[in-house]
Amino acid sequence: MHPWLLLALAIVTEVIATTALKASDGLTRLLPSAVVLVGYATSFYCLSLVLRHIPVGITYAVWSGLGIVLITLVAYVLYGQRIDGAGLLGMALIIAGVVVLNLWSRTSGH
Repeated sequence: MHPWLLLALAIVTEVIATTALKASDGLTRLLPSAVVLVGYATSFYCLSLVLRHIPVGITYAVWSGLGIVLITLVAYVLYGQRIDGAGLLGMALIIAGVVVLNLWSRTSGH
């Protein structure tokens, strides 16, 4: 599988696991806890495969940056958690950083 698709899968499974982590109520509910374990295991496995092709700094920047933005959106939709203007600005800067890394950095592994 293409490394960027694997990275997208790693991000999505990490967001699913993090969402389930909240629902697990401190890992006391079985089904959400199982989703947490499978989601994080899948995410890290995909990351390990991505690192064969994309430098670790770029991989982690994209994984964590986009993960932060997606989990914030999911938390807004599922849990009604709000974010203020400063938080939105910060996430816009994260997205801008990921775009700069991928479009103009020679270290991105394209």
